[in-house]
Amino acid sequence: MEFAPIRANKFQEVIEHLREHFPDEPLNECVGLCKKNEPCELLEHHDLHTLEEGLSIMAYDPITGEIAGVALNGVSNKGDNEKAIEEMKDIDNLQYKQIFGLLYNTNQEIDLFGKYGIDKIFELRILSVNSKFRGKGIAKDLFARSEMLAEECGYKLMKVDATSRFSQRVAESLGMITAKAVHYGDFQDENGKHIYQIEAPHEYYKIMIKELGKKSN
Repeated sequence: MEFAPIRANKFQEVIEHLREHFPDEPLNECVGLCKKNEPCELLEHHDLHTLEEGLSIMAYDPITGEIAGVALNGVSNKGDNEKAIEEMKDIDNLQYKQIFGLLYNTNQEIDLFGKYGIDKIFELRILSVNSKFRGKGIAKDLFARSEMLAEECGYKLMKVDATSRFSQRVAESLGMITAKAVHYGDFQDENGKHIYQIEAPHEYYKIMIKELGKKSN
């Protein structure tokens, strides 16, 4: 397996990879924001914005050139979260709000910028592995390479919104800690119906972080 930065000429191929392999992410599968092999304008706008930041990484088969996995990385600036919450008021898509409303509001509650006295956070936003390449450690490699990139660029904090137990285990294996854990079962609508009906082992959404640049000599 080989790894490379995701350049503009690969953006559409990455979007096509995500259309096929990201819909089974537990939170998306639960609310049904995007369906397998179908375009999803709202999510893909978010993905392309992240790709354009130039920090994303892909794994690919050197023989066939097929994308095996991607880590879509970006930078969150102080104030971005508040802006995103405000902009979401103009979005009518309920499924989008169920996913991103949960992420934005939970991040707002813990205020990592204030806690760590920083203005920028390196985020691993989307992690996706081609179903036929799963179980080969590609997700962990993408995580580790993203962390190395974050350190090289001088960021002090790395964050991932880990919505599945799988991504949480990978993050834990690389020394990330849980800044906030939210139990999906705690959310109900006005009629008492659970909003997020996600089966075990994906019972929690966790904001996971790692301070960078603190290694001893």
